[in-house]
Amino acid sequence: MDIRVKRVYEPPAPDDGCRVLVDRLWPRGLKKDAAALDAWRKDVAPSDALRCWFGHDPARWEEFRRRYEAELEANPEGVRWLLERARAGRLTLCYGARDPVHNQAVVLRDHLLRKAATGL
Repeated sequence: MDIRVKRVYEPPAPDDGCRVLVDRLWPRGLKKDAAALDAWRKDVAPSDALRCWFGHDPARWEEFRRRYEAELEANPEGVRWLLERARAGRLTLCYGARDPVHNQAVVLRDHLLRKAATGL
């Protein structure tokens, strides 16, 4: 299963496959046509409360991962939808954060790969 993460502000590439924005808020200053998205799935993004609590603080990363994983477990339909796209071909999870390591798309990718390995 080929699941990638990419900052939504980076230019789309032909090999991105299915591009899905996984942020709850639309990225600032980005025009919808420039994003070249196939879907915007706010429902799989971290809750507003979790997003605000995290604040992209790397010191809170491990706890953010734990809490976000719990939210994903409570949203099997959104996870299943993404897994279906990933099984059909490359899936690129797009995010707006500046940090390429500490963002929800990284957690979501890892979650999807674990779910796929267990047969969901």
